[in-house]
Amino acid sequence: MASEERSESTLTVLVALGANLAVGVVKLVAGLVTGSAAMLSEAAHSVADTLTEALLLTALRRSSRPADRRHPFGYGKERYFWSLLAAVSIFTSGAMFAFYQGFSTIFGEEREQTSAWVGYLVLGGAFVLEGISLLRAIRQIRGESGAERRSPREYLRLSDDPTVKTVFFEDSAALIGLALAFAGIALHDLTGASFWDGLASVLIGVLLALVAYVLGRTNKGLLIGRQADPAVVRSLREHLADVPEVLAVVDLLTMVTGTDRILLCARVDFVDGLSSGELEHVCVRIAGELADRVPDLDEIFLEPVPREDPDLRARVLARYGRRPPEHH
Repeated sequence: MASEERSESTLTVLVALGANLAVGVVKLVAGLVTGSAAMLSEAAHSVADTLTEALLLTALRRSSRPADRRHPFGYGKERYFWSLLAAVSIFTSGAMFAFYQGFSTIFGEEREQTSAWVGYLVLGGAFVLEGISLLRAIRQIRGESGAERRSPREYLRLSDDPTVKTVFFEDSAALIGLALAFAGIALHDLTGASFWDGLASVLIGVLLALVAYVLGRTNKGLLIGRQADPAVVRSLREHLADVPEVLAVVDLLTMVTGTDRILLCARVDFVDGLSSGELEHVCVRIAGELADRVPDLDEIFLEPVPREDPDLRARVLARYGRRPPEHH
């Protein structure tokens, strides 16, 4: 399943890369022909998106490497690192250039626009190509959210795969940016004032900055070490609480270590009277049951502890700020 999802994510990124590369070249030519700041900003937008896709492909390739001695938990978080760089590239190479073009047009000398029809034609073709890329991303989101029985919106909020989320947001921003550029060129053409062209460029910069912020915040949380999906955490806690040999789940920690990879550490109070050998067999059995219940579990650590230990309780309360739920 994980291999199939990686293949689908790779295809989604490749479709977006091809669309952005083709559109970027055409936008650049159109921007030079028309002299439109908004069109040049859109060219920079496509360049940023192309760099983003290249970084996402790197993320997909490097994050799939198996664990080794130096990285015993694998390389899954590399996907978040490269995706964070992709967000930075959107801001630096896209938003900053758009701001420069926009403000220099608004506050600089009046610019003459020529061959506006070229801009309209290019923007129309770009809208079609970007739409195809966006539909591909939406198709993957709907398929994966349906498999998890979630709404697409909830899936995007909780997903630990930043690649499809990045493509979705950048393609959505691309369509909005194209509409802004079209409006800027049209208003410049109708009024003869380049202010509208510059304003469209500034708005494109704001749009790219917002997308970069949202994607950067998402990947920052995953890099720091975000807990697993709350529904998964509840499922794990409920299963542990139902084990006959378990008196109470004292503490349960999860961390996403990569796309479809979860690290679980559970501190459990077991019934009295178990021998060391019996406890070992119980822990092995529980780990197997949890792995069957949640296939994304990559590593499972179970620690037998007394639930009334004051130091342990203090640490748990300090982390959660309240008494964590216990199941007997």
